Amino acid sequence: MEKTKQGVSPSVPRHVAIIMDGNNRWAKKRLLPGVAGHKAGVDAVRAVIEVCAEAKVEVLTLFAFSSENWQRPAEEVGALMELFFSALRREAKRLNDNNISLRIIGDRSRFHPELQAAMREAEALTAGSNRFILQIAANYGGQWDIAQAAQRLAREVQAGHLRPDDITPELLQTCLATGDLPLPDLCIRTGGERRISNFLLWQLAYAELYFSDLFWPDFKHEAMRTALADFASRQRRFGKTSEQVEAGARA
Repeated sequence: MEKTKQGVSPSVPRHVAIIMDGNNRWAKKRLLPGVAGHKAGVDAVRAVIEVCAEAKVEVLTLFAFSSENWQRPAEEVGALMELFFSALRREAKRLNDNNISLRIIGDRSRFHPELQAAMREAEALTAGSNRFILQIAANYGGQWDIAQAAQRLAREVQAGHLRPDDITPELLQTCLATGDLPLPDLCIRTGGERRISNFLLWQLAYAELYFSDLFWPDFKHEAMRTALADFASRQRRFGKTSEQVEAGARA
């Protein structure tokens, strides 16, 4: 995709990040167990992937399981882990067939070794795909991400490879879990809430925020197209005035 000048709003975001909220409430509304909402949410994931790939979005990051979600009831956490495991096994071939690369970010150490192995296998299977990157944030938290980046840089200083004064925002950014990817242009949250819940805290500094009242299982093709159209209508200023942005676009 052709890169645009900073300050000029591209019609399509390079990187879309989504907080998939409302699965439990969707299920509760239908008198179903919470895990039914998470299962129904898989269809929404497929729909959003299809729309983003068609629109030529380069990266889609989905917040699947936060570092705080371990506090949920053990039965729900166990069901989520089973769903994650089966989805990895089932969807990896489909992603590879569609030339979609899968990446998983977050602290994997708390997951069962069998699930960790499934993550590695799915990533390896799709590693050669280059049409589109699907990034799943699992046991991820924005504060954890910034802390692990700081720890990496501290080790470099301790080893004598860096001086403290060498550490810049740009360098720290390369050490984040998403450090080799473009920053998110658009962050979507479903379910009617208006917060980012420790998701990509550093990376979302200048992202456009879009909130939908739809529960995640109901956020399908048309809802995603509406979000992309809303993004295309916005002017991204990055601290500049509208006049500066418009002058830059004409230059």
